[in-house]
Amino acid sequence: MHTDFRKDITIRQLCEGFVYNEFDEKGLFGLNGKLVIQPEYQRNYIYGDGKRDVAVIDSLLKGYPLGLIYFNKNGDMYEVLDGQQRITSIGRFVTNKFAVNVNDYPRNFDALDKNVQEDLLNTTLTIYICEGTEKEIKEWFKTINIVGVPLNEQELLNAVYSGPFVNLCREEFSNSQNSNIQTWENYIPGTYKRQDYLKTALDWVSNGNIETYMGTHRNDDNINEIKKYFTSVIDWIDRTFKTVDSSMCGLEWGRLYEEYKRVPYDVNKLDEIINELLADWRINDKKGIYEYVLSGEALEKKPLLNIRLFDKSVIKSVYTKQTKEAQEKGCSNCPMCSAAEGSNKNRIYKENEMDADHATAWSKGGATDISNCVMLCKTHNRSKGNR
Repeated sequence: MHTDFRKDITIRQLCEGFVYNEFDEKGLFGLNGKLVIQPEYQRNYIYGDGKRDVAVIDSLLKGYPLGLIYFNKNGDMYEVLDGQQRITSIGRFVTNKFAVNVNDYPRNFDALDKNVQEDLLNTTLTIYICEGTEKEIKEWFKTINIVGVPLNEQELLNAVYSGPFVNLCREEFSNSQNSNIQTWENYIPGTYKRQDYLKTALDWVSNGNIETYMGTHRNDDNINEIKKYFTSVIDWIDRTFKTVDSSMCGLEWGRLYEEYKRVPYDVNKLDEIINELLADWRINDKKGIYEYVLSGEALEKKPLLNIRLFDKSVIKSVYTKQTKEAQEKGCSNCPMCSAAEGSNKNRIYKENEMDADHATAWSKGGATDISNCVMLCKTHNRSKGNR
């Protein structure tokens, strides 16, 4: 791969013919139409948060270096290989899309003093222009990370498998104007800007084999399969659960859909059970509720709830064993009474006079199982606290 080092391109030249698509939230062109700012393998513009975009302009106004920028030369055209976020921020500022604080007053570009405008426009950037094969360019794109937020796994895969399939997927799953995002965000963590909805859709349809699926479908001219499957999962969730709760976000919905999509449910009864469990203080892991109820409250799924209380069978077993040992030793079946001096040192308590307690506190990682269960008299258990 051949590289050419340039320090003669100014911000004025860079922003000539700058086009920013507000609908897609991305910079399109610069250098009077010769620069493609966001090629298909690039991620969405994520600097438009009033902090990072402002920081880019603030650095330029103060004369700080902005870091290296990489272009890929393709015939007479250029593509931004690294620096898309910074270039888009510069272009948006020069075209008055946002303001920065100057002397404690917010000012867009046109509100700057003329000499400040000229200084900014005449600022030269440090740019490497690269020429190479598609494979070389994309391999370099995967490794360079000079400034800004590192690419996540899905953003890298979008670059490696760029093509019509990825373009269509991004139009559907990484589009800020897609009204379905309001529903998706109830069940999927993350943001469209960082490709989280696309990653989830790919994960569901490929059963976790995202890279293989992207490679297979790279040149497809439609996304019918992934869109249909993703919609099927979301629709199933919406039909099955009447109440939307924050604990639903981030569950393995693709797996749950495959396991339970053919099971008929009384959604009203399901909703009643779920709301009772959500309100139950004894349940530590609210996320486990959904698979538990989908399974028909199967006993083997109960650990998903991470319940803080011991089962009755455990209490009965520990009480019987503890009492038998205490009677043989001639001491109280409450270990704390037995260890103390007083009238209860040799007292044998009835089961209903005792509480099951965690030998290692539950809040400190102690398990709620028979190996960590100890019976204490109610007085000692309530005074024990978290020790």
